[in-house]
Amino acid sequence: MAITIEEAIATIVKNIPGAPFPDTVDTVKTGDTSQVVKGIIVTFLTSCEIIEQAVQQNANFIITHEPTFYNHADQTDWLADDPVYQAKRRMIAEHNLVVWRFHDYLHTLQPDITVVGAFRELGWEAAMHPEEYFRCQLPPTTLGQLVSHVKARLGIDTVRVVGDLDMPCQKIGLLPGFPPYQMQMGFLGHPEVEVLICGEIHEWETLEYARDAIRLGHKKALVVIGHAASEEPGMKWIVPWIQNLLPPDVPIQFVPTRKVLKSV
Repeated sequence: MAITIEEAIATIVKNIPGAPFPDTVDTVKTGDTSQVVKGIIVTFLTSCEIIEQAVQQNANFIITHEPTFYNHADQTDWLADDPVYQAKRRMIAEHNLVVWRFHDYLHTLQPDITVVGAFRELGWEAAMHPEEYFRCQLPPTTLGQLVSHVKARLGIDTVRVVGDLDMPCQKIGLLPGFPPYQMQMGFLGHPEVEVLICGEIHEWETLEYARDAIRLGHKKALVVIGHAASEEPGMKWIVPWIQNLLPPDVPIQFVPTRKVLKSV
């Protein structure tokens, strides 16, 4: 059954509680939405590699969680004469692609699929608290063993840690992405959270709170795994939800955004 990109977006939004939102970054960034969907790519971020993969797979609709043009609101006035921006925009236009952001609406789903997806990827979903779904309690381990598990399950080479790697721990909090610092510190300060695993921080905020908490004798640790590593599992696990809303013959798949930061 044929469906246009505009109709696909409207169907997704219709199934978001409280949508449509009057003020959201979840807008079409570029492209003609009146065309029929040939294939959908769901991804964390629309890099040039993702655009190339969409072309190779004959997909004309990219659903992206994070910005395409290097800032939260995808404002492009300041980029008008930038050669990188111009080339990326040409790539999208030449292949008649549509890029739509799925950020605010996705985080509105409860429980937040980025949290659930990360817990699933880590193998901890069964240990999630039934009400405070951002935390779980694991069998006894050490911070060092916990970090090794996270790296192995998420396929990442490097994380940043505040805390004693020999510290025994069981009570874990998980905040993917980059929520406000008040939320990060509130969760790290939660009496039932010993270790907070998060995506991204400002170093003068949550990091310093963790440093002071430990210095003052609190049993706490902070593990920073990176924004993409923390939210990509959620983008993968949202694919079945989207697929169930659209005609079954619409091809849709998750494509990971290749990690670009290297440890040297």
